[in-house]
Amino acid sequence: MQVLTSTAAVQSRVLDLRVSGRSIGLVPTMGALHEGHLSLVRAARRENDVVVVSLFVNPAQFGPTEDLARYPRDLEGDRQKLADEGIDILWSPPVEEVYPSGYQTYVRVEDLETRLDGASRPGHFRGVATVVSKLFHVCVPHRAYFGQKDAAQIAVIRRLVQDLNFPLQVVVCPIIREPDGLAMSSRNAYLSAPDRQAATVLYRSLQTAQSLDDAESIQQSLIATISSEPRAKLDYAAVVDPDTLQPAGQVTRPTLLAVAAWFGGTRLIDNVVVTP
Repeated sequence: MQVLTSTAAVQSRVLDLRVSGRSIGLVPTMGALHEGHLSLVRAARRENDVVVVSLFVNPAQFGPTEDLARYPRDLEGDRQKLADEGIDILWSPPVEEVYPSGYQTYVRVEDLETRLDGASRPGHFRGVATVVSKLFHVCVPHRAYFGQKDAAQIAVIRRLVQDLNFPLQVVVCPIIREPDGLAMSSRNAYLSAPDRQAATVLYRSLQTAQSLDDAESIQQSLIATISSEPRAKLDYAAVVDPDTLQPAGQVTRPTLLAVAAWFGGTRLIDNVVVTP
């Protein structure tokens, strides 16, 4: 496994690989790796000749009152996990390599960036779209791997790839869950024991609601289930088109049920896609 920190080194290496005809799979991460991340790495390993993993806690996607400073970091542990998975290149740049002094260029996906998590976290998806665009330009992958847990982010990235003509495939992998159903997340480490138990209400709400067939009933069921947990503070419960994130009516095509809630000082998200 090569560990690279500079943009120039990554660009030079991937250019050589592409010239030699090798396919490249990219797994963008912010580190603190768990089985959810590693499932993406394994998918990339199966489907590509070369696997590149980026490890970068992106300050541009955190708001001024959010958890950038305390976001979990374990660079050495992450390096070992990725070496064990047999990846080829780990790109772990310092902030100044991605956003050098005087940096002022950002990418926006104008309508989608205001929906779901974008409504709760203004500016978040501008930061996501910007860093993902940079990752695509630097790593030039044939395929890029993302987890279904970040459903709104996936919609943003798919639109970004389409609108800016990135020549790559976005591969979405299933949510990996704990035995009790909680979606794996780096932020789960913040939860107290009582909040960790309470957080299982997110998946229960989705399980209960997905058997219903109209958006209003589904949304009310999601709200009722999450509100029944005293330790949960609802952020949103949405029934939307998975591509546009616009509100859905009847479930006559694949429909995204997405929820977000606070448990103490930790905000968690979860979702399922239902089909008629």
